[in-house]
Amino acid sequence: MKKHNFSAGPCILPQEVFEEASQGILDFQNSGLSILEISHRSEAFVSVIEEARSLALQLLGLENKGYSALFLHGGASTQFLMTAYNFLNKKAGYLNTGTWSSKAIKEAKLFGEVVEVGSSKDKNFNYIPKDYKIPSGLDYLHCTSNNTIYGTQIKDFPNIDAPLFCDMSSDIFSREMDFSKFDLIYAGAQKNMGPAGTTLVVIKNDLIKKVEREVPSMLNYKVHLEKDSMFNTPAVYAVYVSLLTLRWIKNNGGIKAMEQNNNAKADLLYKEIDRNPLFKGFAAPEDRSPMNVTFNLTDESRKEAFDELWKNAGINGLNGHRSVGGYRASMYNALRLESVEVLVSCMQKLEEQN
Repeated sequence: MKKHNFSAGPCILPQEVFEEASQGILDFQNSGLSILEISHRSEAFVSVIEEARSLALQLLGLENKGYSALFLHGGASTQFLMTAYNFLNKKAGYLNTGTWSSKAIKEAKLFGEVVEVGSSKDKNFNYIPKDYKIPSGLDYLHCTSNNTIYGTQIKDFPNIDAPLFCDMSSDIFSREMDFSKFDLIYAGAQKNMGPAGTTLVVIKNDLIKKVEREVPSMLNYKVHLEKDSMFNTPAVYAVYVSLLTLRWIKNNGGIKAMEQNNNAKADLLYKEIDRNPLFKGFAAPEDRSPMNVTFNLTDESRKEAFDELWKNAGINGLNGHRSVGGYRASMYNALRLESVEVLVSCMQKLEEQN
């Protein structure tokens, strides 16, 4: 039986993507070869990565607007380093909203001055900082749009006179917004887009003019742009599955439809958390994430009973991160509303038992 997968990542993907990707392993496009064994320089794969790059820009509304999309190695963790290596010449601003922001800040400090413009560390990152002041003269401002561990999401992004960078690893393609306000976006594929192993980078082409230092080839955005994201062997299978997922998003109404479905799932679960006296939400209500819903029991003595209920219901990946405890329901694009209904039913059964 297929389980209800609330894992924070690697994530759930659409069933049709699994099926088509599986066929590609056996026989890619009736070529007699697996996608795992074709040359990354072959016409067949070049067409895959070119379509994936183009479709990513199209879905984000950035096609023909001076942006390029790259599929690179190393996950978002490498982007923490790469963004600073390329663009932190003197001083950069960082909004600290959790573990991933903190890791990005640590890497950036190797290359220049880091100004922490705002932080929610004082309350274990359960909210998004507001009314913070952004100093002038920044090389860029970096933020993390969604925080998987703490279940918070930035709803409003600042308007600034410096380039705006964003780690969108856990909510890319999940909600509509004006993506043109960002100069650089990066996202590990393994949340809303594909399997672990590749990272999407969307970069404004003119940004390259701001690189002042010598950067090693593998960490140099200019090199990857000049080589059309094929400087070295790409993660062929991860890019292919990402393409299939991007097609699925487009064929199912695009980002607008994804957002509607995600809001319906989040509304259902948050309403139950707020209604049911046995549960309480972790994140501040105004900053709650539709992607990662974090919540706790009001009485930990009921943990064993609740764990038995959701595990017997075929639910996977519900345990919260160790820094927060409790539970975390990750509800990425491909998670069906029915899975959330099963979880809500378990919460209501626990209430009936008590």
